[in-house]
Amino acid sequence: MRSSGHSSRPNMALRHALRLAAAVGRRGCCSQHPLPPGLLQALRSVAGDPNVSVAEAVRQQHGHDESMHRCAPPDAVVWPQDVEQLQEMVALCHRHRVPMVPFGTGTGLEGGVNAVQGGVCFDLSHMATISELSVEDFSVAVEPGVTRKALNAHLRGTGLWFPVDPGADASLCGMAATGASGTNAVRYGTMRPNVLNLRVVLSDGSLLHTAGPGRSARYGVMEWGHRPGRPAPAHFSLHRKSAAGYDLTSLFVGSEGTLGFLTQATLRLHPLPEAVVSAACTFPSVRDAVGCTVQVLQAAVPVARIELLDEVMAGACSRYSRLELPEVAMLFLELHGSQRGLAEQQQQAEELVQLHGGSVLSWAQAPEERERLWAARHSAWFAALALRPGCQGYSTDVCVPISRLPDIVVETQRDLRDSNLTGPMVGHVGDGNFHCILVFRADDPEEAQRVHDFTERLGRRALAAGGTCTGEHGVGLGKRVLLREERGAVGLAAMRRIKDALDPLHLMNPGKVL
Repeated sequence: MRSSGHSSRPNMALRHALRLAAAVGRRGCCSQHPLPPGLLQALRSVAGDPNVSVAEAVRQQHGHDESMHRCAPPDAVVWPQDVEQLQEMVALCHRHRVPMVPFGTGTGLEGGVNAVQGGVCFDLSHMATISELSVEDFSVAVEPGVTRKALNAHLRGTGLWFPVDPGADASLCGMAATGASGTNAVRYGTMRPNVLNLRVVLSDGSLLHTAGPGRSARYGVMEWGHRPGRPAPAHFSLHRKSAAGYDLTSLFVGSEGTLGFLTQATLRLHPLPEAVVSAACTFPSVRDAVGCTVQVLQAAVPVARIELLDEVMAGACSRYSRLELPEVAMLFLELHGSQRGLAEQQQQAEELVQLHGGSVLSWAQAPEERERLWAARHSAWFAALALRPGCQGYSTDVCVPISRLPDIVVETQRDLRDSNLTGPMVGHVGDGNFHCILVFRADDPEEAQRVHDFTERLGRRALAAGGTCTGEHGVGLGKRVLLREERGAVGLAAMRRIKDALDPLHLMNPGKVL
């Protein structure tokens, strides 16, 4: 379900982006400027007529994600079928000085796919190859059209899985581009440590393997990169660690398409746990639930997931998913391990829950019971929207040090009440990351302004606590001002130098992050 893309509510970050674009003489939002003569025909000659579109409906579809930012459609949409086609089309756009925007599944939450300067949108969903699966090396390579559910279905029967789970069935390369994480991050990490290598098409069409392409059987030599027209060398770099040079892989993870297009990601796989149990735990207050989370981590209980639902969200999820949960602060937690080890972990977790005035409703070990519980958690967005039918939603995202988490969550709840906003809270509290799903009337400018003001205060509250303005959604359009406050003038200047070096014409997803 997409949020409406045509509201007239205030959006200061987007307006600033448009003013900036106009000031430097580039295309503005919803640009109808014609593309350079001959470019469309050249793109069609590479990808074929069916894979190039200027239809308004297609452009509108590719001009927004799941965020609250106003639709900004590209001037054309292309569907490359493989990396060689993509390289050729990127080189064409570079030659004509045309902006380029990547598009995966459109599930982003900060306007990362909005074409605020027009140009060409590259829909990478047709590049969907899964290759180089190595059970012994715990690795696999995926192209942008592969989603996390599709990968785990492909891995069935191998004893391995890819655990990073942001909720949406997102493109894995898109998840790498935004530095996504999700419910399993407390145990298995975010995308950053789970990406071993990236194949990136740079702004001029050249190809880069961030950890090196390995030794190609075809060429018999190490290849740093190559130009369009030559087949890509094999993508064999599977080493688990390296001290060789700069960490280019980490540079591109979280770059949001502003440095290059991620066309293949080599991912770290994990063994499937022998046994899994889940539980829903109730608490007298959100502070008690968060306090319990802190102690669970301090006690080194090896939780795989530990998710917070405040009272409003618990009630909303209960009604939406028909779970009959009490409308109180809750933790959903999950333990992974051996059958013998889980018994001890369950006992330890229960003792810590009771220490904070809580109780474990039940332990679920059968897959069907566990899936029902986590389906309710993953449906939190729709459950929140059901609180005010016909309204729009916006999901915030901040991350703070675990030690500050109880105070920050309670202060945020108070701010929601004082602002008279509907914003049920949910969070991956095991790593200090939480969200408010703000539900508001898009046609009410006064309420929309209160939402905007609240999100700014929340971001600055996280920064004041030593946290970050985004733990997993990315910067996109909406958090560029907060990024400047978080990283400072020197940090932003360093990022701009990197951008200038890799994309000197500023054609790659312009108007985002910086």
